Amino acid sequence: MHIILGFLGFVVTIVILLKRLADAGIDLGGLNPFAWNRRRNWRNQFEGNPVFKVDSPMQATAILMLAAAKSDGDLTAESKQHILSLFESDFNLSSKDAAGLLTSSSHLLGDGLAVRNQVNAFLEPSKAKFSEEQKSSAVSLLNKVIEAQPEVPPNAKDLLAAVKAQLDEKAGKDGTW
Repeated sequence: MHIILGFLGFVVTIVILLKRLADAGIDLGGLNPFAWNRRRNWRNQFEGNPVFKVDSPMQATAILMLAAAKSDGDLTAESKQHILSLFESDFNLSSKDAAGLLTSSSHLLGDGLAVRNQVNAFLEPSKAKFSEEQKSSAVSLLNKVIEAQPEVPPNAKDLLAAVKAQLDEKAGKDGTW
């Protein structure tokens, strides 16, 4: 009996000490691994780069096209017009919707280094939603953007090779959206 009373006294002492620490501002709840994982996932969801959350195949292809055009620096007026015409013709968008898609893609892309360096992480949320025709169309659109540039930068070739490897498609076929 004296062992049980000693153990209960120990438990009460620990509880009182934890309460006193909590009153002093020291919270030991941060040691909970489940709460830590939940906080970490929440922080990653809202503090991460939003370009890696794109799950629409059309938006992902538009960002890749813009990344290929910006691979040697800033976007030129000719490249912008070429991309807008591709948006209108291949995506079947109006000129207003094409301009909106270009603006949103440019905002998400930024300087383009994150997408060019991590193509796998960028395509991961949207890869499953691509149909076979969209995969081949994405590669062919990316190829059209690269070929329209007067001097093809090596970064653009690397981007095209990485996208081909991720989508497992040849650039010869044309698809529809």
